[in-house]
Amino acid sequence: MSTSTRALALLGLLQSRRHWSGAELARRLGVGERTVRRDVLGLQELGYPIVTTRGTGGGYQLSAGAALPPLVLSEEEAAATVLGLKEIATGIHPASAEAAMSAMAKIVQVLPARIRRRIDSLRTVATPAGEGYQRAAIDDVTALTTLALACRDADTVAFTYRDGERALSDRTVQPHRIVNVENRLYLVAWDLDRTDWRTFRVDRIARPHRTGARFAPRDLPGDDPVEYVRNQLGSMPARYRVHATVEAPAEQIRAEIVHYGTVAALDARSCDVHIAAESLDWAAFCLASIGAPFVVHGPPEAIELITGWGTRLLAATENGPAPATRAD
Repeated sequence: MSTSTRALALLGLLQSRRHWSGAELARRLGVGERTVRRDVLGLQELGYPIVTTRGTGGGYQLSAGAALPPLVLSEEEAAATVLGLKEIATGIHPASAEAAMSAMAKIVQVLPARIRRRIDSLRTVATPAGEGYQRAAIDDVTALTTLALACRDADTVAFTYRDGERALSDRTVQPHRIVNVENRLYLVAWDLDRTDWRTFRVDRIARPHRTGARFAPRDLPGDDPVEYVRNQLGSMPARYRVHATVEAPAEQIRAEIVHYGTVAALDARSCDVHIAAESLDWAAFCLASIGAPFVVHGPPEAIELITGWGTRLLAATENGPAPATRAD
């Protein structure tokens, strides 16, 4: 083991436990105690706050310093650290999500390729979620951190994008923000080819790379990036656009379904709801789950579906009428 490699191993041991005796460190490193003392002195000269105590019970410990020295992480520790930060960045921790994303990006960019591959290999491991807890879907941690660093550094990125119809296109954009909206991450960016703002689902972005072309950040299209993305999602083309009136205050309904559609107040006690959906069953479920009276105005297929649901659900109760025969 070279001197530099041994010094890094020594620093890793000191960071993993509060106190080490010289004999323990020597045994773990496979050297003599005199070599340990020499290596510790070298680390102290580099600014690491290693406290040395002599006599019975003496040894070495790494104390808190005025500045954070470089951390030494094992492969397992690096993977655990990045995946833990990912849980914060993509979960329900709005106060710390941006800081976690930044920290994750800084760590991933300096990890060896072997450890990045190990982290990506863990993305398919299912983890239980607590009640009401939703995590954003991330397939490629390295791609996510590439985008996060590009946002931070105002660096143009190029990537391949797969849209909702699975069509592929090459895009070159100026990335500004990554936004977590209801269990998905979205990149808000200025599209250079289309000369306009675009919103991209991060899990549909493949092989992003920084081009090295810096740009002057623009003012975001809206005061709140989250609200901007939600409005964009509500206006995107969909197979069905369900229109309903709900007998409840707009703010209450907006909190329930704003990530599925748009809500506009009619008066203090009612609002108009428009839900863009590929499935009428899904749109009907969204409306039924609100728990407030509503009337569906269209399209005709949605009215027919809701009518059928009502008949079948009423028939499922003890005193309900016999269900009507459903035509094929």
